[in-house]
This record gives sequence, C-alpha cells and structure tokens, in this order.
Amino acid sequence: MPLFEGLGSGGEKTAVIVDLGAAYTKCGFAGETGPRFIIPSEIKRAGSPEAVRVVQYNINTEELYSILKEFVHLLYFRHLLVNPRDRRVVIVESVLCPSHFRETLSRVFFKHFEVPSVLFAPSHLMSVMTLGIQSALVMDCGYTETLVLPESLERVPILSAWEALPMGGKAIHSDLQRGMKIQEARFNLDGSAERPAPPPDVEYPLDGQKILHVKGSIRDSVAEMLFEQDNEEKSIATLLLDTLVKCPIDTRKVLSENLVIIGGTSMLPGFLHRLLSEIRSLVEKPKYRDALATKSFRIHSPPAKPNCTAWLGGAIFGALQDILGSRSVSRDYYSETGRIPDWCCLSAPLPDSVYEAGKMPPPLMKRAFSTEK
Repeated sequence: MPLFEGLGSGGEKTAVIVDLGAAYTKCGFAGETGPRFIIPSEIKRAGSPEAVRVVQYNINTEELYSILKEFVHLLYFRHLLVNPRDRRVVIVESVLCPSHFRETLSRVFFKHFEVPSVLFAPSHLMSVMTLGIQSALVMDCGYTETLVLPESLERVPILSAWEALPMGGKAIHSDLQRGMKIQEARFNLDGSAERPAPPPDVEYPLDGQKILHVKGSIRDSVAEMLFEQDNEEKSIATLLLDTLVKCPIDTRKVLSENLVIIGGTSMLPGFLHRLLSEIRSLVEKPKYRDALATKSFRIHSPPAKPNCTAWLGGAIFGALQDILGSRSVSRDYYSETGRIPDWCCLSAPLPDSVYEAGKMPPPLMKRAFSTEK
C-alpha cells in the first residue's frame, strides 16, 4: 500500500502514475521520488512458451484490449495493491503514440477498471517539469526508437520540428543476438572440437550452461550503429541538429544550451560524452554551420535516472490534486462521449471541465503547438 495513504486535497488518495514503455513499464504513486515497480511490458499466457508484448500497434482492437486489460490488472492487483476505482490515473506517453492504442488503453481504464479520471501526459514535457525550466530540447532514446522534440515558448511543444529514428536498445539487442548466433555456429558446444581461449574482456552467461564470449572490439562497435549515418545521413546526433534547424531562429540558442536526454538506451556508459563529441563535430559542417549561430551545447542532469525521468515528471504533476482534477478526462465525460480528446487534433477540443479554473490552462493539456519557422 502507498506510504502516504489518504494525503492530498480533501483527503483524496494519491494518483497512480504509469509510464508504459515498449520494453519496461514504470508504475507507482504521485508525489513519490521514484516508481514502485519497473516490470517488463509483457504478459505470459498459459499454453504459450513466449511472452506477449503489451505495446503493439499492428493488431486488432479486441486483441489489444484483452492484452492491455490483463496487463493493467497485473499492475493493480499484483504490484500496486490498490483499488482502481479510488484513484486518478496519469499515463505518461510518447507524442508518437497512435490514437488507436491510446483509445483502447482508455477503454480498459474507464470501462473495465472504472477509474475516476485519466490524464495522458507527454513524456517530453514531463521530463522538462523535473528541472523547473521553460525551454528544452528533449531526446528520448528508448527501446524501439529515438525521438527528439523541442519544448519552447513556455513549455509549448514545437511539433513541426520533431525528428525520429528507429534506433534504440532493440537494434543493439538484435546485433548482439546476431553475434551470439555466429559464435554458436562457429564453435561446437558439445565439446567435440577444441575451443580457443576465451577473450579476457567479458564473459556473459546465457542460460547457466552456455557462455557468450564478447571481445572488446564487439563491445566498442555494438552501439556504433546509433552514431553511424545511414544513406540519408541520419544518426541520433543529426536528429538533434536537424531539430534545431527546424526551430524558430530565436529559440535555437536557448534550446541548444538546454538539452535533456532520457530513455534507457542513454544509460549506456559513455553515451552522453560520445553524443556531445558527435554534435560538436557535425556542427562544423556547412550544413549546420551556416544554419546554426551557436556552438554551445549543454546537457542537463535531471533528478532521476534517464529511464525514470519522465515518470518522475508525471509523479510531480500528479501530486497537484486540484490541478490534476480540473485537467483530467473524467469517467462521466468519457461515458457521455465515448472518446478521449486527441491533443494533436484541433477538431477534438478538451472537455469544458478543463477550463473551470477560470483561465486558459498551460500547454500541458491545451497541447497548443507552434508552426513557426
């Protein structure tokens, strides 16, 4: 049970904060300094030898609903141990999350678990909230992709400048698995052939019997794919610079001096140093030297590990009970309309309850965006 049961405005119970990632899900309670649990985003079903991934975008709605329902039940009744009807929910999501997935997840929370309200909060903006700054260029280097989005003009996301690349931890894992298969094909594991002396660098146990020998050269090059430019001259370093070029010219200097790097892949040792070195090298090329008037790049150190920074921002916002109540989508509103307002669609405005405070809300739920060049 939560440590601070019943605290909050009017005795309202603390909200549940969920950061549903492609590889891992962080869950916990508002106002706490870190998630209670970090678990794989997958479920195991009877009769199936392989786990089923929760974050899937290419399956039909009913199958996705069944998977999400089982996973959310796992969060509430095995890990958090709270009644879902008693607590609001803050879901930290990517700005690229498909509407199909968001609507199905909303149906699970409202229809099956009957939560009081749901707030979808963009992970990039939540990360900036942990630092108390107004403008930042946020890079989320996660499991399946790397996404760069600038937050400027009083925390308004500049959606016209976002950049993404399907490079992250999944690509590194695939390369490591390829190396494992090469070694298995090269060496007989039954002891019939003499095995050469293992390299002194790293020995990685696979299943208690087999050991993968990883040379230093492999360790150096396995993450190189993140920084190598493809046929379109794209890498995770060029994503930052390309985003800056797309931003309004008067915001570029502020953004370049307020870089926020989040995501589990960015926790690789030496990642930030290598990223800065690549940026400082690329900025000297004519493509960027003529467009960017600044060569100063600084990376913030958020008060949490990179993989939990967005969750912490959601926990901070979720602790503001009065504000959270006025800006969340209530169960009553969802029952009447049957939908969640899509923040990136101007034809789907937020419910009137959002504006009950008597003034326009900040860009968190207004989701205004800039198209200036």
